[in-house]
Amino acid sequence: MIENNSVAGGAGKNKILIADDNKQITSILAGYARKEGLEPVIALDGKEALDAFAKYGDEIVMILLDVMMPEVDGFEVCRRLRRESMVPIIMVTARGEDYDKIMGLDIGADDYILKPFSANEVMARVRAVLRRIQVQEQQKQNIYQTGSLFIDLDRYMVKINDEEVPLTKKEIELLWTLAKNKTKVFSRENLLDSIWGYDYYGDSRTVDSHIKRLRAKLDKYEHIGWEIKTIWGVGYRFEEKQDE
Repeated sequence: MIENNSVAGGAGKNKILIADDNKQITSILAGYARKEGLEPVIALDGKEALDAFAKYGDEIVMILLDVMMPEVDGFEVCRRLRRESMVPIIMVTARGEDYDKIMGLDIGADDYILKPFSANEVMARVRAVLRRIQVQEQQKQNIYQTGSLFIDLDRYMVKINDEEVPLTKKEIELLWTLAKNKTKVFSRENLLDSIWGYDYYGDSRTVDSHIKRLRAKLDKYEHIGWEIKTIWGVGYRFEEKQDE
């Protein structure tokens, strides 16, 4: 059972890769990781760590990586992983010189813990790094991109093929609402409530006129991969066109 303070990721994405040639350390950290709702994957050298990531990479939310390992050292493992992934990496090592810390952080590690360490401290660092990543991901949620279309809701900016499209605030909010929910058909009443609010006293023709102006502005730019589609008798849907 996962405890309330679990740092596990989404469904199917809850593995932590623990890479250290000391079996006692990997055993201790694996036990603490399980208490956090994380499924440990153990590697006893750098090559095993790379192989494990190649196998489970899509499910791994965190890597605890020792520096001094046989086959491939932790620094090189970190370098190779950073060529293909931004998965959080915490270096765990007995090498405490400033040079080593700086190197680890410069090549892409998110944190650096010195041995001997408390397993509770390691898990606290894991939670802190994952919280920071979660905040960053939440901030990204106000950006949407599909094909040629780019929407930044925080800046109220829309681009098609990297060219900014001059839209009003309501037009951007309409496009955002439809694009972010592209499998959903919105009735005019749905859109009135979402964009104008429940206390708006206008009628549904307001939505139609805004959609018409929005389409006219978007149609000045090439966007063959998507469109705002009218679902007759129901409302509107954002639709991505499949390649023939």
